[in-house]
Amino acid sequence: MIRLLLADDQALVRGALAALLSLEGDLEVVGEVSRGDEVVEACRTLRPDVVLMDIEMPGLDGIAATAAVRRAVPATRVLVVTTFGRPGYLRRAMEAGAAGFVVKDTPARELADVVRRVASGLRVVDPALAAESLAAGLTPLTERETQVLRAARDGCTVADLAAALHLSEGTVRNHLSAAIGKTGARTRAEAVRLAESNGWL
Repeated sequence: MIRLLLADDQALVRGALAALLSLEGDLEVVGEVSRGDEVVEACRTLRPDVVLMDIEMPGLDGIAATAAVRRAVPATRVLVVTTFGRPGYLRRAMEAGAAGFVVKDTPARELADVVRRVASGLRVVDPALAAESLAAGLTPLTERETQVLRAARDGCTVADLAAALHLSEGTVRNHLSAAIGKTGARTRAEAVRLAESNGWL
């Protein structure tokens, strides 16, 4: 039996995945969590072979949770199953140690096959998303520009951003200006939107 842990903040999605995957004779759902910061403890307790990980969850996003699982329970493999099939997310998830990446509209039989392949040690990526990721290339943003744009999501003032990030206001303005230029945006809000749509944040 391949032991599975489902990590998704939507109860309906978790329930549907559990029901579909439990129909397969060799797959067993041993646990479910709704927050990213619950995944590592659940892996330590339940010892699943594969975690089916959403990206956008409270507590800790799925990419950070993937990296945490790979550090804490390296025998457990992570398959990202997300609504957000963005090239930047794919690249970041694989860099964090995910063994696979598929979107939620993958047919159930195909998803079960992907789970088996990931459990066997293979890396599996949605082919259309892989091609899109190669075409899109790497993020143009530096780590600091990414950090400043993430913090700017809520529309804070430059002074608030500077205080939160322990930077000078001038440095924050420089990073915002660079990020706006690199994303081809006209405003900070548009830069955030464009970076999010590419999966860079």
